[in-house]
Amino acid sequence: MPFLETILIEEGIIPYLAWHQQRMERTLRRHNLPVLYDLPTLLKPPETGRWRCRVVYDEHAIHVEYLPYAPRIVTSLRLVEDNGISYTDKTTERDALDALYSLRGTADDVIIVQHGLLTDTTIANVACFIDGKWLTPKRPLLEGTTRARLLAEGKLVEADITPDAAIGSKSIAVVNALSGFVEVSGGIIHATNPNLKG
Repeated sequence: MPFLETILIEEGIIPYLAWHQQRMERTLRRHNLPVLYDLPTLLKPPETGRWRCRVVYDEHAIHVEYLPYAPRIVTSLRLVEDNGISYTDKTTERDALDALYSLRGTADDVIIVQHGLLTDTTIANVACFIDGKWLTPKRPLLEGTTRARLLAEGKLVEADITPDAAIGSKSIAVVNALSGFVEVSGGIIHATNPNLKG
């Protein structure tokens, strides 16, 4: 299936593009495919405005489009459990994620719990402020580029986070390449599984 990179562009500038290039190369190598694309050469962003650059690629072709960026506002999250979902590579195939998103109820998105531990929302990595540190799940569904950068900068620390720890945390944040690092004002307010308190 086609792989995907979603890249923020602000006033003609592409911050952190190297992190997307690194993930693209990692993805292709993981599937024993040649690395054929150089994003800094390929991307020709609009010079004004805020854009979401969508790059769809495989070993045969690459397609780039620029879409106006309208952030999805996340103020509350619902815990859902799915021990079978896998999303190791960022791809255009999101049916399983969309099915979980449909369970959000009155919340804005879901946090997916696997084997008793937090992973990601349907569009972002997560972080919880616990014991004076921003912790992010050690085993996310997808290793996001902003998560990787903040780990490298020492601003996030990997940890196993249980639902109870997340609910009791001082704050929770969503983390992705488009929105950056955004604290969720309403926190975790819902759960679909009676064992997942919210």
